[in-house]
Amino acid sequence: MALITLRRNLCHLADFRTQGALAALKSRPGNPFHEVGKERSCPWLPSLQPEPFRVRIHHACCQKFHSENGNALHPLGEPVLSRAHDWHGPEQNPKGLDEPMFYRRLKDSASSEEVLHFLSTLQTWPDTVAAGALQRIWEVEKKDGDQKLPKETLENGVFRALCVRLEQDSSKLSEPALVTALQALSLLNVDPQSSLLRNLVAESQHRVKRGGLQVHSLCVLGESLIRLQGPGCETLELIMCQLQEEELETLAPEDIVALYRILQARSEKLDRHQAFLNKINHFSLSVVSGLSPTLMSEMLTALMALDQTQALPLVIKLGKYAVRHIPRFTQEELAKVLEAFIYFGHNDRFFTAALEQHVASLCLTLDPEVVSRAVEYCSKKRILSKPIFDAVAETFVGHADKFSPHQVSELIETFGKLNYLPPNASALFRKLENLLLTHLDYFPPKTLLKILHSCSLIECHPVNFMAKIFSPHFLQQLQGEESYVDRLSLAQLTQLFLTSVLECPFYKGRKLLPKYQVRSFLTPCCSLETPLDFQLYRSVRIGLIDLLGARMYFASKVLTPYCYTLDVEIKLDEEGLVLPFTIDEDVHKRLALCLDDPKRFSLNSKHLLGKEAIKHRHLRLLGYQVVQIPYYEVEMLKSRVELVEYLQRKLFPHNVGVRW
Repeated sequence: MALITLRRNLCHLADFRTQGALAALKSRPGNPFHEVGKERSCPWLPSLQPEPFRVRIHHACCQKFHSENGNALHPLGEPVLSRAHDWHGPEQNPKGLDEPMFYRRLKDSASSEEVLHFLSTLQTWPDTVAAGALQRIWEVEKKDGDQKLPKETLENGVFRALCVRLEQDSSKLSEPALVTALQALSLLNVDPQSSLLRNLVAESQHRVKRGGLQVHSLCVLGESLIRLQGPGCETLELIMCQLQEEELETLAPEDIVALYRILQARSEKLDRHQAFLNKINHFSLSVVSGLSPTLMSEMLTALMALDQTQALPLVIKLGKYAVRHIPRFTQEELAKVLEAFIYFGHNDRFFTAALEQHVASLCLTLDPEVVSRAVEYCSKKRILSKPIFDAVAETFVGHADKFSPHQVSELIETFGKLNYLPPNASALFRKLENLLLTHLDYFPPKTLLKILHSCSLIECHPVNFMAKIFSPHFLQQLQGEESYVDRLSLAQLTQLFLTSVLECPFYKGRKLLPKYQVRSFLTPCCSLETPLDFQLYRSVRIGLIDLLGARMYFASKVLTPYCYTLDVEIKLDEEGLVLPFTIDEDVHKRLALCLDDPKRFSLNSKHLLGKEAIKHRHLRLLGYQVVQIPYYEVEMLKSRVELVEYLQRKLFPHNVGVRW
């Protein structure tokens, strides 16, 4: 009994010394530590020896980072601490403070000061408590957008004692405490050459070589070492070898995503790990349903960075489950998801519908990057989404100064491509004009040309800027260091010049020099027209031959003097007789048949794209009688006779019969 009492008294004496040491650290105005001989010090924490204080190291039991029921999984960015500790007797566990209560108190701390103040009230610091506190300090500092610790935190006595504790006892730290501390310090952008980090890194490398670390710990260490030493770290290669030996079925979803992030950081060495990555891609299909919004965004980002185009089944499944997470994505995560779907060419109508609802609800609070990605997603798939376009137009009008030149270009190009004017079009283009006039020098020449050309597609003609873009100075800027102006830019300039002549007759400014004008808007690589669809043309050709009597009475793919290519041209004389296409005399009227296949419309709609709409307008202004023959009308015809009757109504609506 006397022996037990004596031991208890000694324990209380140790706790008393701990509290006394912490009090001394907090009360000392100067540096409470003595210098260490030749050891190099770090800039944010002197490598110093503390005055004697006794804080026992409590070894956490090695556990997998799962909850007991297997549902509550800890994400990689949060403290992952073991739930069982060896407190060495009830005296060292403060009365009324169990471990769950500690985690709740730690999570409720909203600043570094609160975390450190809470630590100062504890009698003992188990190693996982110390590491968890450091992790929480990183989390609260991250919210302010600066991951570097403020001076007040660095000079805090409790924080110094915390760091010295981790530095001196690195070899005795439990596995969860070691990886958590190293992760937090690497995320806080601490100098990798500091004595604290050198000790923790050396200990982690030693344990990796020794083997036996859990998968989660290997993943955390791998990412921490990448941040500290780069993807070429030798220990990282050993970690990858050990991870490849693990059974993927035993990994938690956050560990799978961590593997993707590690492989993403080592993308230059992807060839040697491609088989392992293929295995992960296949297995990931089974964990998609359990991914959080953050993990889903990170997985898609990694798949895009690793160019896993062969993993389309995984991308499609991620898209399916992303629908339910759209309201829960942060705007940054949503932008990354959209970027990945754009990259892989993925389109899902349920995802689009959910995106429309979400973007509309965030009107005026949308981040410019989300706006840019949302309209690019619609543009790539020709999705005419009025809810999205109306919301982003309102956002642009309200916060135009927050948009970069590239983001402005993405927005206006999408409106031009899909031939859409939002309800606030007048306010939108007035804001755009003011932005261009105020910050014109910030817009690269090609970006400015794309914006102005897109405006002309939807009949918002940039008359005030035409003289500038036709000037030799701008053309020289457009050329840059190349010996020529690229073909697409020349085509856009030519179409803008044609617009100024046909649709803006009041414009009397500078003209585009002939040497910068193209002969055709239809080119293989950068066309301003959609090529003729052969299947639709073949169907219409049969009907035209039956209607007109011979193939000689119409021509196909006719290049006009005005750069446009006609799908089919029919010539009529003054009496309405159909002339052979080889005759150029006595032509009184020219019929321009536009055979519009699905690629010339917005997705699943009857709304012409901007480049097709401007072609129709210009051909009419040039004197052609434009006859539109859309695919959806031809597909309704059930016989050859119906096709001929349809073409007769289209071509000669006022004639009872046709003569040739």
